[in-house]
Formats: sequence, structure tokens, C-alpha cells
Amino acid sequence: MTNEESVKAQELRNMLGRETPPLEIEVEQGNFRRWAEAVGDYNPLWTDPQYAKKSRYGYTIAPPTFAIDRGIIPLADQLIPLSPKFLNGGTEIEFLKPIKVGDTITTTAKLIDIKEKAGSTGKLVFMTLEINYKNQNGELVRKAKNTFIQVFG
Repeated sequence: MTNEESVKAQELRNMLGRETPPLEIEVEQGNFRRWAEAVGDYNPLWTDPQYAKKSRYGYTIAPPTFAIDRGIIPLADQLIPLSPKFLNGGTEIEFLKPIKVGDTITTTAKLIDIKEKAGSTGKLVFMTLEINYKNQNGELVRKAKNTFIQVFG
């Protein structure tokens, strides 16, 4: 922490390592249909159970960003209350196991990095979260890092 670091960045730095309570996502076929409609991606692996049954998986799988989309913002807001002046600075995702209908996905997030830079409209604080997604068997199915950028003017 430097003398020039904003009070907000100092407050956030004190939260490094803090983890959210778990957030559960119940996975059902309707989730995949609504996701496909929202993004216009009707891949039969997640929209057609009969097709998916014949695939290498043997069942309908979740679209790649399904659990990611549903977990990042609610978890981030628990850790670092997001102001209206925030941007998604990027997401890195590791896909470890397929998510299927009937799974219960438990997500947790931890604040792992804080950086501050001067911007044209004020201080920019870059906050990186690590988000883990586990199925009902405790298996890690997705791992993500997401960076949020907040403007403090």
C-alpha cells in the first residue's frame, strides 16, 4: 500500500483473501434453453437431449459459460459492492468437467488481487476474483478469474 493509494483501494486491499458464502445453482434443462435463447446459440449438445444422448458425453451438457454467467456478478457484489461505474475487465475460464442436467453447482469467490491506476476520470481500481465451481460430488468443474474495474472520481 502506497501513500498515494486511494482510501477505497486500501479498504479493498484489507479484503484480500476473503471468500464469499457459497452460492448454489440447480441445473435443469430449462436453464440451457433460456441460455441458448438469450445468446442465440442452439448447439444440440445443450438444447437437444436426444442428440446429446448420442454424443461422447451421453447426456445434455451445459453451455460453456452457463455457470460462469450465473455466478460472477452475484458473488462479486458480495465481496466488493459494485458501483454503477464498473466494467468487466476480462474473464479467464478453465473448463475441467462437463456440467449436466441434475447437477447442483456450488460457487465461491475470493478476492485475490487489487491494483490501482490513475484514469482520465479518476482512480481506477482493478479487482481480481477467483471463482470456483464444484458439483454436488465436490468435483471442481470450472475455475475462473475475473477482473472488475471500478472508477472512483
